[in-house]
Amino acid sequence: MKFSIAQGSRQGPRPYNQDRLAYSYHRHAILMVLADGMGGHQHGDIAAEVAVKTMVEAFQRESQPSILHPLEFLREQIVQVHTVIEHVRARKKLVESPRTTIVVALIQGNKLFCAHVGDSRLYLYRNGLKEFQTQDHSVVQSLLREGRITETQMEHHPHRNKIYNCLGGDKPPKVDLADPILLKEGDVMLLCSDGVWNKVPEIAMAQHMLAANIQDSITRVLDDADAASATVGDNMSAIAMQWGERVTAPLTVSTLDLPTEMTTTIMNQPHGLDLTDDEIEKAIAEIQEALRRSKEHVKKQE
Repeated sequence: MKFSIAQGSRQGPRPYNQDRLAYSYHRHAILMVLADGMGGHQHGDIAAEVAVKTMVEAFQRESQPSILHPLEFLREQIVQVHTVIEHVRARKKLVESPRTTIVVALIQGNKLFCAHVGDSRLYLYRNGLKEFQTQDHSVVQSLLREGRITETQMEHHPHRNKIYNCLGGDKPPKVDLADPILLKEGDVMLLCSDGVWNKVPEIAMAQHMLAANIQDSITRVLDDADAASATVGDNMSAIAMQWGERVTAPLTVSTLDLPTEMTTTIMNQPHGLDLTDDEIEKAIAEIQEALRRSKEHVKKQE
């Protein structure tokens, strides 16, 4: 596999950054994950942190050398994120459940597998045009799907920021899985929070993704979002990847050069989080142990 990848996150006009994002890769697979902690609920940063770290740890644990059933893996691990968030809520004695959106891309065998919950998005651009986009789990997206509003009306609808599906809370998430997509030379994938796509026109995003250097693409998109969010806006975060054997940008990675057992992970983690890595890892480990015992119980019953 050969690709070029970059990520970035900015606080914007909010008092702190609740977005979390990361990518991880080895010789046979790549994972990109972005979570947007929901500011309307307390401790959204905790939920986003748990989401990203749980997904990265699962990828590192189960993708050697490859994941047998990628879509099933994404669904199961995202549901587990929800469970871990609730576990952390109980352990930290939080009054309210932390909540977050999530969008995850897994690339394996030259195919893109994607899953999401909420309104963080994945775009796939091919030859400068949008080939695929996830559909938000939002009130306005539902109204558009039902034909009750137009795309133009979505932009100014009073409920445009309300979502009905997330990680954390009383209801388990409904994970949206996209059909696998065979990647082609030059394809560009963009994962971003609503702080980006709410502020940057789709045409401008597509044009920015044409930059020869994928880091420039990220910088330009975040600059646009930042400029449009000077007084009113959200945290803004994005990960972009350019795919292909002919990629020659300075940030190009060829996984064929990596040792078989080596995994590289780059995580964007703003300061100020009141949840330690040990606490998250302990919560994940406890959930894993509970799942293992449950599976053993089922086998004994059989």
